[in-house]
Amino acid sequence: MVTAPAHIAGLYRHPVKGLTPEPMSGARLEAGAAFPGDRLYAVEIGPSGFDPLAPAHISKMRFAVLARIPAVARVTSRWDEATGALSLTAPGLDPIVVLLGDAAGDRALEAWLTTALGEEATAPLRVLDGRGHRFMDDPKGAVSVLNLASVRDLGERIGRTLDPLRFRANVHVEGWAPWIENDVAGRCLRLGEAGLRAIKPIRRCVAVDVDPATGDRDADLVGDLMRLYGHAFCGLYLSVETTGRLAVGDPVDWPVDWIE
Repeated sequence: MVTAPAHIAGLYRHPVKGLTPEPMSGARLEAGAAFPGDRLYAVEIGPSGFDPLAPAHISKMRFAVLARIPAVARVTSRWDEATGALSLTAPGLDPIVVLLGDAAGDRALEAWLTTALGEEATAPLRVLDGRGHRFMDDPKGAVSVLNLASVRDLGERIGRTLDPLRFRANVHVEGWAPWIENDVAGRCLRLGEAGLRAIKPIRRCVAVDVDPATGDRDADLVGDLMRLYGHAFCGLYLSVETTGRLAVGDPVDWPVDWIE
């Protein structure tokens, strides 16, 4: 099934849902928890119905994300985990640094993003703090993995190079055969020291049609997936079964029949 030794080629977190993927050299996965630093905050467009006292999954279309507003990709952000400070830049705007989770910082971010998104901000923006809740596209998506060979195969078939960051996954894997991730639900694997279990393939939406560098909707990758493969999957959701560290370059052992 696996054609070459597989390894972790990239690690990414998305502290604010919809904003810039941030590369990481390593991370520690905790059993039963989500990827560290990922989707901690979101920016709703108009009342989303999210209740921080009773957090529950809400459709991504209630938030400022690429699927709804491609121009979000033109905002570049970077989160300082130690201080909670979020730095942002966008074409034509002065850079800003805000303190996430602080009332004044959140209001400043809302105002700045409203200007950055212009007419595409069709309702008032509000920063949401999950306070432990993660703003995942799927409630079962604790960790998302992208098979880089699948991305290349799709790109070759449509005649263009695809940036893997379009797919906003936590872990990029090199060394698997294309598309093997689509038929392994329930199987186990190891990423570095951590043990995980495959939940289901990731069904893609129009967010992947947006170029992450320009904010332009320049593709129909969901249509291409359906036309070429008969499905709209690209990537895999997993749950963390055993705690452990992982780092870029670490081996990926999969499939395995059990996890210690």
